[in-house]
Amino acid sequence: MNLMMFLGNDLIESIPLELSRISKPGYLGSFKRAMKVKYNELIQQYGEKPEFFVVENKTEKTDTGGKPGH
Repeated sequence: MNLMMFLGNDLIESIPLELSRISKPGYLGSFKRAMKVKYNELIQQYGEKPEFFVVENKTEKTDTGGKPGH
């Protein structure tokens, strides 16, 4: 899972999360606070609040059973 910070339609940063710690109080908040501090100047220039999303990483492997390209 990743915590993603967006300003408008722009992805600013994505941080990998430990799945077992997501439910712990303050875990996500600490990352959000750090990102807001890190990108404070950019946030001020943009003039809108950042949006945060937790996104599950899905890596799909497709096995066609044949050679690549066939």
